[in-house]
Amino acid sequence: MDIHITHIDTACILLEIGTFKILTDPTLDGPGGLYYHGFGAVSRKTQQPALPADGLKDIDLILLSHDQHKDNLDHKGRAFTTNFPYVISTPAAARRMNNVTGLATWETHTVRTDKVPGLRITATPAQHRPGWIPAFISGMVTGFVIEYDGQQNGVIYIAGDTVYFSGLEEVGRRYQIDTGIFNLGAVQFRYLSGFGAYTMDGRGLIKTAAALRPYKIIPVHHSGWTHFKEQTAALLQILATDPLTRNRMVLLQPGERTLI
Repeated sequence: MDIHITHIDTACILLEIGTFKILTDPTLDGPGGLYYHGFGAVSRKTQQPALPADGLKDIDLILLSHDQHKDNLDHKGRAFTTNFPYVISTPAAARRMNNVTGLATWETHTVRTDKVPGLRITATPAQHRPGWIPAFISGMVTGFVIEYDGQQNGVIYIAGDTVYFSGLEEVGRRYQIDTGIFNLGAVQFRYLSGFGAYTMDGRGLIKTAAALRPYKIIPVHHSGWTHFKEQTAALLQILATDPLTRNRMVLLQPGERTLI
């Protein structure tokens, strides 16, 4: 079964497994707006989505890593998601949004569809903060493993907003990963928490790739916001220094439907 990925904006991708369409972390606003992410964290969006909301047709499922931060669910993204019938996210998001199925870490949900037999979504650990920051500051976040019958070479893994931590190693112990999609950007709010990172930088991805050994490594979430402190050019320089990330990386071009 062919798999295509289109990068739309930040962590928002359109993942097509055959004819089944999954949208992740909808961010669909235009650039220029100033956004409040909670606990004093403010940043500005600087990038135009590659596709508008009305260009996203026949979506079957939304995977939402978390709902509390605007760089993963902005205003138009929330409007798109609010009345959408099939959204999988965290238990916290399910309490705040009526249309969400919330999965605890390692919980699996079976998606009933004739398009992809045996489609299953499993929630995976994510740590969206420096280790010394309390968990409630950033709130609950999840990654996802996507499995289905007849899958070859392993699962699809969407890491979500996370730094490198021991929970990611458990993903590698449980699954052979064909395609890993990783949120980068080295998010920091230096006026609040110094150089403490809320997502991976390139060095973190190198360490994660060594632990998980995915066949394909797809970096996203590395441009488009002022709180991203390691954007695309610097990230690619770092990833080129390691043979695993250099040889297995698939760099998506915005709006370009890519066969993986």
